[in-house]
Amino acid sequence: MAFSFLVTLREGIEMALIVAILLGYLAKIGAREQFRAVWIGVGVAAAICLAIGIVLEVMSRELDKRAVEAFEGFALIFAVVVLTGMALWMRRQASGFSRELRERVDSAMGAGSTMAVVLLAASSVGREGLETTLFLFAGSTNGASGFDFVLGGLLGFALAAAVGVAIYRGGSKLPMRQFFFISGVFVIILAAGLLANSAVKLYEAALIENLGPRPWDTESTISVTSNLGKFLATLFGYDSAPSVTQIVLYWGYLGSALTAFLLLPIWHRRGVQAGLPVSSSTPLPPA
Repeated sequence: MAFSFLVTLREGIEMALIVAILLGYLAKIGAREQFRAVWIGVGVAAAICLAIGIVLEVMSRELDKRAVEAFEGFALIFAVVVLTGMALWMRRQASGFSRELRERVDSAMGAGSTMAVVLLAASSVGREGLETTLFLFAGSTNGASGFDFVLGGLLGFALAAAVGVAIYRGGSKLPMRQFFFISGVFVIILAAGLLANSAVKLYEAALIENLGPRPWDTESTISVTSNLGKFLATLFGYDSAPSVTQIVLYWGYLGSALTAFLLLPIWHRRGVQAGLPVSSSTPLPPA
């Protein structure tokens, strides 16, 4: 429950922030008639992400046990790649995120097409929706499924929606740079656990012959079958007796990804000072 709650809260706040910025700017320029287009775009994004989640779940259930483990292992690796790219992109764009959205609204309004606004909302919200889908699927593959898992996700979305309403009404201001920094670190930590778990899935699918020795065993202290152990396993990839492969993947990824995440603004500034062709208004990626 805690895993799905934290994931949907974090991703839901970003979605709510995007919608609040779009609606707030449309209201400011006197284009409230486009509110409907924004909500249609949000609905389209939600439907696509829900469809992707259903396809992933159905495929994982229709395969035999060995094929399921292989599918889930490669799905976790894919999720790590996508989530890492998105975390780095948001780190790069955090300071100009609101301005970028407003510029894209101007472009859509300049095109004189309601569909342009729909596509803008769908692509902007869909990116966060895809992150949410991948995270929740990864959590369900680790046994964190069932009623509590669904309830936690719904509660996270509900709280995120309340934050979005507060931002839109002007009663609350979200510190954009700090929020994207903290949430980006959170995403990378979660991704490290997913990568470590992917090795276990591929081993169980017999695609990896040996994960190496297990340097320690903390089963007597925190059992992976206990509630705390399950929570840590789902959220951080905890294993009471991790293999060398899991340890290397976890800490190798975590160290390199966090280094890139923290140094990205410095590299960007140096590129600008050196006169390299670095765009200051990179377009939002498609969902």
